[in-house]
Amino acid sequence: MDFDIILAGGGLANGLIALRLAQVRPEVRVCVIEAGAAIGGNHTWSSFASDLTAEQREWTAPLFAHRWDRYEVRFPKARRVLEAGYGSCTSELLAAAVGQVVPVLTGVPIVAVTPVSVTLADQRVLTAGAVIDGRGQGPTKALDLRWQKFLGQEVELAAPHGLTGPVIMDATVPQVDGYRFVYTLPFGPRHVLIEDTYFSDGADLAPGVLRGQLADYAVAQGWAITRVIREEIGILPLGLGGDIEAFWDEGDAGVPRVGLRAGMFHPVTGYSFPDAVAMADMIAELPSLDAATIYRAARDHSVGAWKARGMYRLLNRMLFLAAHDDERRDILQKFYEHDDELVGRFYAARPKLRDWMHILSGRPPIPVLRALRTLMRYEMGKA
Repeated sequence: MDFDIILAGGGLANGLIALRLAQVRPEVRVCVIEAGAAIGGNHTWSSFASDLTAEQREWTAPLFAHRWDRYEVRFPKARRVLEAGYGSCTSELLAAAVGQVVPVLTGVPIVAVTPVSVTLADQRVLTAGAVIDGRGQGPTKALDLRWQKFLGQEVELAAPHGLTGPVIMDATVPQVDGYRFVYTLPFGPRHVLIEDTYFSDGADLAPGVLRGQLADYAVAQGWAITRVIREEIGILPLGLGGDIEAFWDEGDAGVPRVGLRAGMFHPVTGYSFPDAVAMADMIAELPSLDAATIYRAARDHSVGAWKARGMYRLLNRMLFLAAHDDERRDILQKFYEHDDELVGRFYAARPKLRDWMHILSGRPPIPVLRALRTLMRYEMGKA
């Protein structure tokens, strides 16, 4: 064998696995293979403090470029500051951390994988005790997905922006192409990441249009952009339904999968960092790191998480199928009427039964009969 474990794809999920194995099982020979020029690409991954355990916050701490004690949401009828921690990791820090602990091969695409080998585009074949596929979201007929898509620009401003924390949803902007909001992370007094974001039925994205809308948003905030430092684009899955077992059967037989390739993302928000951390912990603790053991553990973990989050997908069906475009914002605005603790548990995918009772109680933002008819048609369509 060339290695004990080959990590196919150098994205977030495999990067975290490489780091965790280096920390707790340094004797394991690990290699990361990435088709792009660098580990992690060009991304910012964020999470709420309550998403991670104390131990997870400790071992991932070197990846966090920024942390805040509070964040804000803005809607036409209300603005609110939530006293909850929030943090952001960068692909640069991930690449630096992974590169210090394991060999990294970049710039060579993978053309085939088996549980114990990878074939590269230059025809090299590398072997291992196990191959873990973390090459991102692939095509699927088994899952019913919608999309969170965005274009973000990290910019320098002529004067301080005045923000005291992130604005994770500014939904006061005009609503087009589904539910639209602007997401803002203040990295310094005159340094900010601004993302034009959509919860949309389609995965198409028009970068030129979004750049113009970001420029307009900055002007509306009274900000003068002096320099665009970098730009990032993302199209992330949101779950409505599907057959998670059939999803796993679509992949290469017996090849362990992680990250988006394993369906590991928050169904409502699209956040993937907490799930990637949990998967890295789980794999690092396995008694054996052979391909069959990792495959069964990864599949069981993915299937268990998918099944436990059925209520989240029901909410998405309400949002995408039952609500009209102009009602989607009302659904999100109503959610933020709940207390900080409930919101935190919801984002951490650890809600209590009473949380669902509160979320579903009160006057609904869309007519009940329409919602019930939509849900019934959806279930009948699956039969």
